[in-house]
Amino acid sequence: IFGPLGLIRYFCRKLLLARILALDYGLKRTGIAVTDPLQLIASGLTTVATTDLIPFLQNYTAQEEVERIVVGEPKQMDNRPSEVEGAIGKFLIALGKYLPGIPVSRQDERFTSKMAARSMVQGGMKKKKRREKAALDEISATLILQSYLSSNP
Repeated sequence: IFGPLGLIRYFCRKLLLARILALDYGLKRTGIAVTDPLQLIASGLTTVATTDLIPFLQNYTAQEEVERIVVGEPKQMDNRPSEVEGAIGKFLIALGKYLPGIPVSRQDERFTSKMAARSMVQGGMKKKKRREKAALDEISATLILQSYLSSNP
């Protein structure tokens, strides 16, 4: 009846093993990362146009068990919110409306873009690929998720 993936999904749902999503929210694009069902490993998932983010999350959560969504919290060096925080606040209101059963956490995302750019260079990514901002956003979301997992064992 079940294929191998169907069986895994079935047992994950029965055992209440669910993923955690992380978002590196941007005005144009949003990087998305996800954990494995055991919440041990953070991996980049994709980057989507921010205008398509809510429908993407609705579709993803309909197919996968998601326990929590972690949204990056951009701050300036003096701890004040960055300019994009106003747009994030509006997004969080919409997220609560469209996905009310999934709790949302915030995670400081200072330096994630710089760390992501450095990891792209150290990982040997070609210069042309490094110029693609979508790759940077996805890696930044992965770093936000790793930071969340480290601070919430």
